[in-house]
Amino acid sequence: MAALNDAYNTCNSTYDTRVPRVLRQETTAGAGAQLLLLAALGTTVGLGPAGWLTGLAFTAATWALLTRALSRQWPPARRFGPANAVTLARTTLVGGVTALVAESVASGETVAGAPVVLLTGLTAVALFLDAVDGKVARRTGTASPLGARFDMEVDAFLIMVLSVYVATMLGAWVLLIGAMRYVFVAAARVAPWLNAPLPPSMARKTVAALQGVLLLTATTGALPRVPLYAVVLTALATLVWSFGRDILGLWHGRHTAAVAPQAPAVPTPTAHLALAGGKPGGGLGGLRGSR
Repeated sequence: MAALNDAYNTCNSTYDTRVPRVLRQETTAGAGAQLLLLAALGTTVGLGPAGWLTGLAFTAATWALLTRALSRQWPPARRFGPANAVTLARTTLVGGVTALVAESVASGETVAGAPVVLLTGLTAVALFLDAVDGKVARRTGTASPLGARFDMEVDAFLIMVLSVYVATMLGAWVLLIGAMRYVFVAAARVAPWLNAPLPPSMARKTVAALQGVLLLTATTGALPRVPLYAVVLTALATLVWSFGRDILGLWHGRHTAAVAPQAPAVPTPTAHLALAGGKPGGGLGGLRGSR
């Protein structure tokens, strides 16, 4: 009987580690908050089919991916943590921004009035919270590789969504700002040397901080045409410069990395999409490190 009981417990343990917990409290709460925000946006600005469908798709994707990640990398007994809760709240805001941008793209018009106030307001709070979750993680001792990856993906997606919106005003070239990180991820799969760690850099952090701030400035619609172009070109130029500098450094160090002592791991060019004050660690292809 004892042997059967042990076998039963072993099977249950194996089942629990292989089958995701579909209704995790954290991800379910995040999905609920996202739906409430979409409902609020639908009431205040009148989301159309494009906004609703995009918002619902974002909600489902976030819920599924985060549930899967937690099931694979997060011990059941470990708390979700305050830092991850802040990042989840920021994800909800990004979902609202995504719905508003999708509605704008579908209508062929830039948002104005109340919608642009909501768009810039949600974005501003999301960017502010990006500087908060890292500090919370360090102060509470809850930094983790999963938290760093979660934060990194939210950063990158927000920049991509903002670049899509600004591209409707200035042209498709703006999409380079949001796409650069994803192009680098794809390139790193072909050229693994791009995953090597980089030394700390204040310039990298500064460029990272500029991306969200400059794109947010562009979304307000308050700038005349020439200053608007100047702001967005500055964002693109600094990002290209920073990526290029780091790629050259990785290229020159690709042959010596295996034998030379490595500097402490910090974010590779993904860090260009995290605001100053964000989390150390990470890596564009492997997304290594911890928050």
